Amino acid sequence: MNENPLQERELSEFILELKDYFLTQEGFVLRKNPEFGFLETYPQPLENLNKYYESKDYISHSDSNKSISDKTYQLIKVINIRHKFSMLGNIKKGAKILDYGCGTGDFLAFAKSKDLDVLGVEPNESAREITQKKVGKNSVLNSDLKDISETFDIITLWHVLEHIPNLYEFIEELKKHLNPNGEILIAVPNHLSFDAKFYKKHWAAYDVPRHLWHFSPKSMDMLFNNFGMKIEKRYALWFDSFYVSLLSEKYKKTEFGFFRAVAIALISNLIGIFTGNFSSVVYKITKNPI
Repeated sequence: MNENPLQERELSEFILELKDYFLTQEGFVLRKNPEFGFLETYPQPLENLNKYYESKDYISHSDSNKSISDKTYQLIKVINIRHKFSMLGNIKKGAKILDYGCGTGDFLAFAKSKDLDVLGVEPNESAREITQKKVGKNSVLNSDLKDISETFDIITLWHVLEHIPNLYEFIEELKKHLNPNGEILIAVPNHLSFDAKFYKKHWAAYDVPRHLWHFSPKSMDMLFNNFGMKIEKRYALWFDSFYVSLLSEKYKKTEFGFFRAVAIALISNLIGIFTGNFSSVVYKITKNPI
């Protein structure tokens, strides 16, 4: 299967024009994948993608706790970690878990405190060093998934899949590394959420070009079914709508945007209860029985 279908289609097939509000202000477009229906960032600067992460303000690579926004983020992160861990259900002690794209390692450290056998993968050096201090040097790697020989009971990707360049190859590797009765938990933004539709090109969760792919529940179903896997359950990440809405207001440079962001986030969560289109959705995925 073609790993980069963007390069073969006409530039006119775009859905939305937007730009990298976070860092470079460069322009990009979104186009619809004809096979699975998710949106794709174009162009994808794969040869120099690292430069778009080179900022001290890229919060998932930092444990910064200086500003009020930093402190708020860190507090919400603690609550979110417990919520994420609850999605694992009645997991047995000693179960093997891989957190791919583990960032600064807070989820991994929490899983280790619950007596799970943990392994993390994190390509960013500074984030990886922070994680190694929390869970041990040998428990965090800078490695491609295909270079890991182990298989796992649980694989988690918390806002990681949208960053993966070789998407189809990577999903195949996820499946290979999952034990027969194992589960994959993947959190990704949902471009069909109310906050996405409200903020449009300013929606912070588009985060181009760091986010190469933009999913909806239907496109996730189609994508993983194609690889012989099944989405068993969906969960909301309730706080994501607030964080994304606040950033979106910042990008719009709205005066008193804090109050509107809170209102939009609340409305988005409320609508999501009825439609399933939350700002961020966690998908619990299993292999289809042969």
